[in-house]
Amino acid sequence: MIILGIDPGYDRLGIAVIEKPIKGKEVVIYSNCFQTSSTDDIYERFRHIGKEMERIMEQFQPNCMAIETLFMSTNQKTGMRVAEARGIILYEAIKKHIPVFEYSPGQIKMAVTGDGTSDKFRMIKMVHLLVSIPQKKTHDDEYDAIAVALTCAATSNSKVRPWSFKVV
Repeated sequence: MIILGIDPGYDRLGIAVIEKPIKGKEVVIYSNCFQTSSTDDIYERFRHIGKEMERIMEQFQPNCMAIETLFMSTNQKTGMRVAEARGIILYEAIKKHIPVFEYSPGQIKMAVTGDGTSDKFRMIKMVHLLVSIPQKKTHDDEYDAIAVALTCAATSNSKVRPWSFKVV
């Protein structure tokens, strides 16, 4: 099973693709922190996000996508922009008939570390223990995307159902 993990954002977007074999440990096939240019207007940034998601989905053909639910920060404008970016990401998955699983930050922390209140340092440490990562990552967003994908891998055999859509 190929799982696309997303840590949504409009400035930085964490993307990870992992493979969950029938037996054995998950493998990170791809991960990246996709960044849009702050000199572009917001609509151009959204266009770049849509194109990148389309490219990733075409290249890796994921069986499902896991995405972090929106965490509303104190800055409402930023929260709204992240929500809009999530909409573009979700649209790309829907367009390709990819089932979507959504997880809250607490659910991700619980799945990866066993503690829903873990900090970034502990999350990163556990991600390294759970999967081998070929090179050092420079942004937390990339680790977060890997953690989201691992959460989906850990719960995919449970009764959690993906968000579904009706094909017209």
